[in-house]
Amino acid sequence: MAPTLLVLAAGMGSRYGGLKQIDPVGPSGETVLDYAVYDAVRAGFGRAVFVIRREFEEAFRSSVTAKYAGRIDVVFAFQSTSDLPDGFAPPGGREKPWGTGHAVWCARKALKGPFAVINADDFYGASSFAELATFLREARGAHCAIVGFRLANTLSEHGAVSRGVCREEGGRLVSITEERAIVAADVGTDRRFSGNEIVSMNLWGFTPSILDGLDIELRTFLAAKASDPKAEFYLPGAVSDLISKDAATVKVIPTDDAWFGITYREDKPRVVAAIRALVAQGTYPAQLFGKSWGAPPP
Repeated sequence: MAPTLLVLAAGMGSRYGGLKQIDPVGPSGETVLDYAVYDAVRAGFGRAVFVIRREFEEAFRSSVTAKYAGRIDVVFAFQSTSDLPDGFAPPGGREKPWGTGHAVWCARKALKGPFAVINADDFYGASSFAELATFLREARGAHCAIVGFRLANTLSEHGAVSRGVCREEGGRLVSITEERAIVAADVGTDRRFSGNEIVSMNLWGFTPSILDGLDIELRTFLAAKASDPKAEFYLPGAVSDLISKDAATVKVIPTDDAWFGITYREDKPRVVAAIRALVAQGTYPAQLFGKSWGAPPP
């Protein structure tokens, strides 16, 4: 079975200001998401499930479905504050969705085979998708994978970021620790971080068995924090908890692929320049939608 690409796209991007998932960055108006889907199709993914908010549905259907028609099957799943396991309800005043772990849980009915999880506003690189697709074709049971990036390659020059720092042993993930308010000045010799730390950018590979564990973790989270209007159920934390309970094993796939993300509006020019450089190198065509998507990455 060809793996599915699960795209987490329910966030409005409050720091960036607007629906950044459909903001053009390529030379012919392509979005960061377009490049991710392009790389996934070339790697052998056969289906894309987009997790969005219902109020964004019209924008996504017009800007996403039309472009990908005939290239990859597209399905929508909806994340809402009220979509919770039986017995739980959102507290009064809750406006934000419950986080990335909840977003995957909301897509559970659309996930029948192996799948990868990505953020809609991150650029991961062609080889990252190729390696993850290879892993997913062979994955069985509760064996999962994460593509890890070097911390120094994931920072913004325009503000602080949060990163899940991975601890691994023998190529297996042991735990992920959420580190907040990381700025460029924190990285270097004798500083808070060396920069070589492997961090999660939410590029995961799962088999469907992860969904049972995720359901249990979500129920545990809600039992403790359902009354907190700001609490979020993060995917890295949920997976880390499953590892600690021997309910999942996670292979770490380190990559030196370039990662680009738009956390702040000021990040956009850097992303535009980086993608134009990749186009100039021949990694991507100047018009992403002007050629077949069937060829493997160079």
